[in-house]
Amino acid sequence: MKFGLQSEHQQDNISQTIQKFRQEVLEDLGNTPKKLSSKYFYDSIGDNLFQQIMAMQTYYLTNCELDIFKNKTADIAHFIKADEEPFDLIELGAGDAMKSSYLLRRLIDQDVNFSYMPIDISGNILSLLKTNLNKSIPNLEITCLKGEYFEMIDQATALSSRRKVVLFLGSNIGNMELEEATQFCSSLHQKLNVGDYLVMGFDLKKHPQTILNAYDDPTGITAKFNLNLLARINRELEANFDLNQFEHYQTYDPLSGACRSYLISLAAQQVIIDNQHISFLENEPIYMEISQKFSDNDIRQLAHQSGFSPISELYDSKNWFVDVIWQIK
Repeated sequence: MKFGLQSEHQQDNISQTIQKFRQEVLEDLGNTPKKLSSKYFYDSIGDNLFQQIMAMQTYYLTNCELDIFKNKTADIAHFIKADEEPFDLIELGAGDAMKSSYLLRRLIDQDVNFSYMPIDISGNILSLLKTNLNKSIPNLEITCLKGEYFEMIDQATALSSRRKVVLFLGSNIGNMELEEATQFCSSLHQKLNVGDYLVMGFDLKKHPQTILNAYDDPTGITAKFNLNLLARINRELEANFDLNQFEHYQTYDPLSGACRSYLISLAAQQVIIDNQHISFLENEPIYMEISQKFSDNDIRQLAHQSGFSPISELYDSKNWFVDVIWQIK
């Protein structure tokens, strides 16, 4: 009986997730201009494609931040465990924890009293993460939280009253428009308490071609990653997108630092989603994602506007990427 109830509960959760997905997709494609939310890139196929993107030579972000976590982990650990009080290490959009695992191992080796709470919208990636970390760092206390960032931060706070250290790596803050990023950091500030820390990664402005190459690779993996969202809509919402009728298009503006990706409709066409007809003009774009790049001044301004106090900046060896440490005082 208990297992039957659990199964019904799981089915209800799946149904609610699909309903939310359908609602947001229909709303976004009903807008002018059309758009889709990048948070839905990450189903099991999208997770795999993003792992391939991170392994690409042209996708410099991974290696730059990995450089920081390999070589400056002691600095990060020094700040976040400064008062030696127990804490919860919450990682937003944890993915495979490739970079944060260096910090996790160092804290475990130093016998620091902490727990690890990875948050991700992908249950698939959290399952893989937990399995891998249980093998590689067996003494790690880990609680996976599947869902939206702020809802899961509330859950983490309900689970534990210990102080919080939030990791937001990979320049995920760059997946927001600048106004959204300010609002996000302000909302995060409100969720946390005095003494809590935020460790956040920023991709810095650099030569435009270097940035464009990272998001428009000649092998087409990034294009597949974007197109997979249409395929996911087909699979989960019984839509009829013809992926051959859409093409990935990437732009970068070195003045604003906005790197934007689109899917372009190659013909006038109609797509059916949940019995609703969505019309596309030839050459009409679907706005998929922004990957914002920052200057040092942009970052300082963001800290000031959202109420955080900058503590430290840790750069990679090329000065292409920075992980900042901010605190609530």
